[in-house]
Amino acid sequence: MAPVWYALLGLFFAGYLVLGGLDYGVGLLLARRGTPAAHRATLTALGPFFLGNEVWLVAAVGLLFGAFPTLEGELLSGHYPAVAGALAGVILVTVGVQLRSRVTGASARQGWERVVAAGSALAAYGWGALLAGQLQGVPQAVDGHVTGVTHLATPFVAATGLALVALVAAHGATFLTLRLPAADAPATARLARRLVTGALAAVGAATALGLLADRVRATVRQPLPAVLLVVALVGALLVARAALGRGRPGVALAATGAALALPVAVTGAALWPAALVSTVDPAATLGVADAAASGPTLRLLGWLALPLLPALLGFQAMCWWVFRGRTDGRAPVYW
Repeated sequence: MAPVWYALLGLFFAGYLVLGGLDYGVGLLLARRGTPAAHRATLTALGPFFLGNEVWLVAAVGLLFGAFPTLEGELLSGHYPAVAGALAGVILVTVGVQLRSRVTGASARQGWERVVAAGSALAAYGWGALLAGQLQGVPQAVDGHVTGVTHLATPFVAATGLALVALVAAHGATFLTLRLPAADAPATARLARRLVTGALAAVGAATALGLLADRVRATVRQPLPAVLLVVALVGALLVARAALGRGRPGVALAATGAALALPVAVTGAALWPAALVSTVDPAATLGVADAAASGPTLRLLGWLALPLLPALLGFQAMCWWVFRGRTDGRAPVYW
């Protein structure tokens, strides 16, 4: 039963990165120079999806607390700077977007746009650092507790955090190619292609550092699935770049979304059947089954979570269907 819940946890967090990544990717693009009207159009394109995207984070955190209480305690305490930074970024983005629309002066709006851009970078980097920290192992002692957070200060963690920032930027630009008025689509598609190329370089750098890092190689339990999923991530970015060049932003958006979901799959598959691998004592490694709550608790959560996933998927499907066109009222080319 624990593997099913672990897969569900990964699904919720991957869904959050894909949908919340739209928020952060668009937010990062506000750092570019542009007219107030262009920035307003950018936020208008995101507006109908903004708050709904964050619901997936709430669902993922709730599932982590309920189904994996032991993992929750050690994962969050052992990666406190990354998690705190990511959550601070989420708050900055939400506050910045809300207050930007409530001020009148151009300088005040630019200030809040910078807050949104900074929060977007912080959130994306923090979640990337969390995945990288889990993937390279943690200093978990025999008593089961993670000691210290200095394991996050490695080149691999930094490169993975930056790679996730690059991925959300490419995802956000691809989304705008699909949503902005048709007259703006060619320029936005060119920007998205450049950002996808940058994401490819960032993913390549993070992968190379992971392959060279002794602690990453020692932590990975399933190297073949991990390598295949990384190859799939690179393939998704290549598909996105080709689709943007052919004027198929719908395909490109699906591909960048897959690229954002795959880091979660890489982490889960690489460590399986462990949830946290100890770099101090192999006996302290926390398995998925050991991290899960008791059977009765999981069964109770099943009755609560059973309607949650269809409700979330239904809400997202309805939202995307209702607001499926461009902001100028035209229908985009999806395929």
